[in-house]
Amino acid sequence: MAERPASSGKPTRAILRIEDLQVFYGESHALQGVSLTLESGVLSVVGRNGMGKSTLCNTIVGLKRAKSGSIRVDGREITSLEPHEIHRLGVGYVPQGRRVWPSLTVDEHLRLAAGNRRDASWTVERVYQTFPRLAERRGNGGSQLSGGEQQMLAISRALLSDPKLLVMDEPTEGLAPVIVDQVERMLVDLAAEGEMAVLVIEQNIGVATAVSNQVAIMVNGRINRLMDAKALAADRELQQRLLGVGRHAEEAQVTPAEAAQAKEQLADVYRIDRTANGSTEAVSQIGVYRPVTELPNRWNVPVTELRQAAVDKAAPQDDLKKVFAIPFAERIGRTVLVAGTFDTKGKELRFVADRLKSLGLPVRTVDLSTSGKPTSADVPAMQVAGMHPRGSSAVFTNDRGGSVSAMAEAFARWIEREPGIGGVISAGGSGGTTLATAGMRVLPVGIPKLMVSTVAAGDVAKYVGGADIMMFHSVADVQGLNSITEQVLSNAAHAMAGMVAQLPNAEAWEAKRKLARPAVGITMFGVTTPLVQAVTKRLEADYDCLVFHATGGRAMENLGDSRLLSAFLDLTTTEVADMIVGGVFPATEDRFGAAIRTGLPYVGSAGALDMVNFGPRDSVPEKFSSRKFVIHNPNVTLMRTTRDENRAFGEWIGARLNAMNGPVRFLLPEGGVSMLDAPGQPFHDPEADNALFEAIEKTVRQTPLRHVERVRSNINDTPFVDAAVAAFHAITPKLQRRA
Repeated sequence: MAERPASSGKPTRAILRIEDLQVFYGESHALQGVSLTLESGVLSVVGRNGMGKSTLCNTIVGLKRAKSGSIRVDGREITSLEPHEIHRLGVGYVPQGRRVWPSLTVDEHLRLAAGNRRDASWTVERVYQTFPRLAERRGNGGSQLSGGEQQMLAISRALLSDPKLLVMDEPTEGLAPVIVDQVERMLVDLAAEGEMAVLVIEQNIGVATAVSNQVAIMVNGRINRLMDAKALAADRELQQRLLGVGRHAEEAQVTPAEAAQAKEQLADVYRIDRTANGSTEAVSQIGVYRPVTELPNRWNVPVTELRQAAVDKAAPQDDLKKVFAIPFAERIGRTVLVAGTFDTKGKELRFVADRLKSLGLPVRTVDLSTSGKPTSADVPAMQVAGMHPRGSSAVFTNDRGGSVSAMAEAFARWIEREPGIGGVISAGGSGGTTLATAGMRVLPVGIPKLMVSTVAAGDVAKYVGGADIMMFHSVADVQGLNSITEQVLSNAAHAMAGMVAQLPNAEAWEAKRKLARPAVGITMFGVTTPLVQAVTKRLEADYDCLVFHATGGRAMENLGDSRLLSAFLDLTTTEVADMIVGGVFPATEDRFGAAIRTGLPYVGSAGALDMVNFGPRDSVPEKFSSRKFVIHNPNVTLMRTTRDENRAFGEWIGARLNAMNGPVRFLLPEGGVSMLDAPGQPFHDPEADNALFEAIEKTVRQTPLRHVERVRSNINDTPFVDAAVAAFHAITPKLQRRA
């Protein structure tokens, strides 16, 4: 059972209470005095086949009559009611085997289940946002869906009734592991939202123990015991005794000698990689995936663990983003999204929308308010909030700050899957700016983004990030329409219209992309300028070299995520030092994230990791007073990093390199990582540099695709330039020369 809140002293009414339930099939006594209580959250019921689990489900939803006993849903007795009456009381059912109609399309299934209710928490649109795959298959019939898609449809069909109690019979049966993981996450999210209680009948012990705090074990038509899910997951003997899983008692333990013999007899596994010139090479997988080193038997070959370990190491945490990513050409359209808090800024936002419509642009209004008040926006706040990982209940709370943060996250997830966007415009104060810019930042570079804000005259770095957001000062507060706000909002609308008018359509974008030189993102700092200039000169005939000042890396990461780059030459990673030590140009925890998510070729180095950046000398924290400094100019003070700090940089960078799936080369300049780290210069410290290099080498799991290489040169000298260009050409596709 899901964890219950602390008692308030008042009696609580369980959403489901079963007492002494007796069910027969002829003379066969299927359920023998079953008693069970579910107050909230998720409760899993597990057991072998034929123990009565499905009979319990069918009896709860009215498909099977009980001989005696009681079933109460939210305090009301239901044993004598018909299935449709039980459904109307708020009981949803996901049957074993899915039972979708083969002749109805996905959309027809959902529209039929949704009916005409207008105040529903679960709508067809929310279902499509939760299961984007169903949106893609909305025109397909039930018989044309895969097993996983049918299960998504069966779950969605039940959710559209807005149930108080959701009964799910074997929801993961016959599904692929990736779909099982998605269903498991959905169950956890439903429990966190608190909108409904869920009873899960499940044979998959991993799922059952992951989604609930307590598990009921069913044996021969009875509830044998109710126990802690973690305890059951850890007790293999109990799983074997009660559920028929776990290690067989009669199997002999594997001796060390037998394990060594098995290891010698293991076959090497090779993957055939086709290189750029068309030749093939066999690449050993040993060292990438952990081999089984015990004698194989029925239970001790950890296939699931091996698979999951491989997936966890190889895939980014938010892999579904990549699965459902929309190509940039499909993101471009002509529709302008006017987003904001329509409960408080509705008049002003509708004024902007009307100005855009008068110029002939299609417009969609998107409500980002967190008050729960109804508005006339095309996309209601409930629909956007439903995209939060914990559902709409995480957004509509009594904590305004928490609600704004949650809605900002939900809007970013919502807009990420919207195609055909011509631009996004909003107007508001600090709260509205926080909400709207969260969605703007996830859109690809090139799609117009305009924020009319009261905070535009101040520091807007946290709102803009690395995106191409235009901050438009509102001058007067965005509160009501007057001579100032009308003029400012009109100018903003006209600016947006002008940008959208010049935005290429999908066909033009693709044509331009095919003719353009591949773009390469290169990072540079003042102390690595000679390196970047030399590399750029060698590549610029074939590549569009985009140089980014290494002050956080967010602009380059955004372009990488937008698929506007073909590779990364991340030669200057100094922001990692500022992030870990506390300088003024820190990276975020997502540094290197674009290379991880996209798998684009990546050549990196430790450029300028010998320094942490501060403002004027008197702004350096007192705790660093004994350190070595270089005054770069009156507003920039550089501090030399220590051996221990460098070791921390190397471990952090190494872990990020391990998460990259594309080809990776990381170069370590033994002669120093910047101009100031050369012999005779103030930051020259070979011992500190070597601590950095050793930490990277020890942390990185080197594979045929991921190499760390030392170069006997300072980072700005010709040998290092040669090594960087050679590494780049080694891992990037060979260019087709144009006539």
